[in-house]
Amino acid sequence: MISTAFAAEHGPEAAGSILANPHLWVYVAFVLVIAFAWKPVGRALGVALDGRAAKIKARLDEAHQLREDAQEMLATYQRKQRDAMKEAEEIIAHAKTEAERLSKQAAKDLEEALKRRETQALERIAQAESQALKEVQNIAVDVAINAARDVLSQSVTEAQKAALADAAIQDLGRKFH
Repeated sequence: MISTAFAAEHGPEAAGSILANPHLWVYVAFVLVIAFAWKPVGRALGVALDGRAAKIKARLDEAHQLREDAQEMLATYQRKQRDAMKEAEEIIAHAKTEAERLSKQAAKDLEEALKRRETQALERIAQAESQALKEVQNIAVDVAINAARDVLSQSVTEAQKAALADAAIQDLGRKFH
């Protein structure tokens, strides 16, 4: 194709000198440069593409690892949250139980205090009754003594009084010894 184009352009006599055609040598040089450069350039392109693929793969692996780490952390924190919620529920249940126990203990203590107060009040009432009874007895004795004195002073004569005094004096000697 090149030789026919060259011959058409320069005539049939120039077709024998195709080797003298500069276009041919440019084409040949171009093909040779491409052929010799193909392996190293292809290898360099392959290495560059492999390097880029390795970087992309490393980034993907890193992203995958980060995702797994994030999922593990999420699972850990969710587990911690569940544990914290469980612990909070246990604390609340314990607090309710303790409050119930303290309420029952307070009611029991109040009942015991009321019984003690009632017992103390009954004892005070009994003491007051006893004291009032003693006071009434003392007053009754005083009234009886005064009444006996009045009766004796009106019914006993002077001679009887002297005889009673003498008998009491003689009786004193026996009572002291």
